[in-house]
Amino acid sequence: MKLFQCQHCGQPLYFENSACESCGRSLGYVAALGELSALEPTGQSWAALAEPSRPYRFCANAVHASCNWLVPADGADDYCTACRHNRTIPDLSGAINLERWRRIEIAKHRLFYTLLRLGLPLRTRAESAEGLAFDFLADPSEPSLPTILTGHDKGLITINLAEADDVERERRRHDMGEAYRTLLGHFRHEVGHYFWDRLVADGGSLAPFREVFGDERDDYGEALKRHYASGAPADWRERFVTPYASSHPWEDFAETWAHYLHIVDTLETAGAFGLKVKPSVPSAPDLMASVDFDPHEAIDMERLIAAWLPLTFAVNSLNRSMGQPDLYPFVLSPAVIVKVSFVHDIVHQVTGRAVAQRTGSEALKAVIAGLRNHYAAPPRR
Repeated sequence: MKLFQCQHCGQPLYFENSACESCGRSLGYVAALGELSALEPTGQSWAALAEPSRPYRFCANAVHASCNWLVPADGADDYCTACRHNRTIPDLSGAINLERWRRIEIAKHRLFYTLLRLGLPLRTRAESAEGLAFDFLADPSEPSLPTILTGHDKGLITINLAEADDVERERRRHDMGEAYRTLLGHFRHEVGHYFWDRLVADGGSLAPFREVFGDERDDYGEALKRHYASGAPADWRERFVTPYASSHPWEDFAETWAHYLHIVDTLETAGAFGLKVKPSVPSAPDLMASVDFDPHEAIDMERLIAAWLPLTFAVNSLNRSMGQPDLYPFVLSPAVIVKVSFVHDIVHQVTGRAVAQRTGSEALKAVIAGLRNHYAAPPRR
């Protein structure tokens, strides 16, 4: 994510800020501009200093302190670009549900920031029967009733409100043997299923998908049963980004899609801070990186990988110095890099930045060649 600053006083801002902590001005996010803007009240609307010629009002969910995005004051939409995809929100009469929903909305809005920056197609249920929609549901109070399952079904993404509770989410992460489990990760994974439907199945990319990920016609229910009964194969690290990705090609794609969004968003943040990685070890040219490009616009996946690998080694080293687990608990094997490259290619195809889908072998060759050019030496395995 990019860095923001108050247009009135220059104070650096977080994406979620609703008021400048320096000058006190109200803030609102203008999605069409990709800017968090300081505001000037103008009667029943607001003037955004980032675009003063057009009046704005807040998304209807601002009344719950769950959204700081703006909509045009003269428009018909009460909800912003992100919130108009909500189909069901929880009962907000209780403080716990309200607080958890606010945390969910923070993650959802960060998801939409990246989807919009990438230029991906986003249809609501009003625009398409299988448009992207969200149900945010709490488990029933009656213990005998089934719990809410987080998942995706024909464009509808369901998120269990319990995932917004840090203790409960950590318990589930431990029970499932996962190295990483966050609200933002859930959103990125589940929206991967949605974009599989839109960009792969509907986009004519099934043949190259099957070459890279396998045949999705394998019975999904039976595949999950096998996975939960037997676990991931012993060599999963060589072929999959997570153990769960090994369960079925659909889950492999969704995990890889989420990973691609991790890479793009984190690289943008690193670039916004001007981060450079130049370790003080003489024999490690492949640990040097400078994020001096826009990862949303980069056509060559190898450029992202060349910056990503040194950056993640650095941030993991920083975390270990604080006695914390690795910030990035993953390993990108050559097979996984091919899969991430597939996601990269279809994203850039739909936005018109790239015109051809590479095969798995072509993607791997391109990434290896790019890394060799970057480091002037073969990439380390």
